[in-house]
Amino acid sequence: AGDLHRRWVDLKSLITGKDDEAILNECERGEDVAKRSYHKALEKALPEDIRQVVQRHYDGVLRNHDQVKMLRDAERARS
Repeated sequence: AGDLHRRWVDLKSLITGKDDEAILNECERGEDVAKRSYHKALEKALPEDIRQVVQRHYDGVLRNHDQVKMLRDAERARS
């Protein structure tokens, strides 16, 4: 799914002329999907060692999402 999303962002970049805000919007949307997926996984009964790995990845996804959102908001403010 991640590879497909990257290809979609590449295609959209060609069409929109690589509009930074549009690209960042797509990136944020991809991060939203990842957030939901990891959140759903953490709601399940997982062995503790697996839960720790999933939680660590989820924390990284949250940081990435926040960073993409910050970049997108900054780009929006420039426009």
